[in-house]
Amino acid sequence: MQTKLNPYISFDGKAKEALEFYKTVFGGTLTLTTFKEGGVPDESVADQIMHGMLIAENGMTLMASDTPPGMPYNPGTNISISLSGENEAELKGYWDKLSSGGSIAVPLDKAPWGDMFGMLTDHFGISWLVNITAQK
Repeated sequence: MQTKLNPYISFDGKAKEALEFYKTVFGGTLTLTTFKEGGVPDESVADQIMHGMLIAENGMTLMASDTPPGMPYNPGTNISISLSGENEAELKGYWDKLSSGGSIAVPLDKAPWGDMFGMLTDHFGISWLVNITAQK
């Protein structure tokens, strides 16, 4: 799988509603994973969206989630850039360069869903999500 770069939008409990709307705009296939399905034991967010992805027929990809407990939700600054793929060396290289001089919110490490995942803010204030797909 080729490495992908796409927008990732955070919502305050409305990710499912928003992604379903965007599906009516762009068409495509929508997949949703709740926090409960993703292994988060907090019942207060069990039915909220941990990760949603809309892939349009033309290949455009939009990802979104509800803001997890303990993380601030700031409308207007609620978009991150997602890097994802299978090439561990390539993605770790991006992680290392992007995190230099920035701040790491979630260290790049094995996630509950089996992939390697991390979150950081680069030295320009841009939020990045990096997900390295687990090898099968």
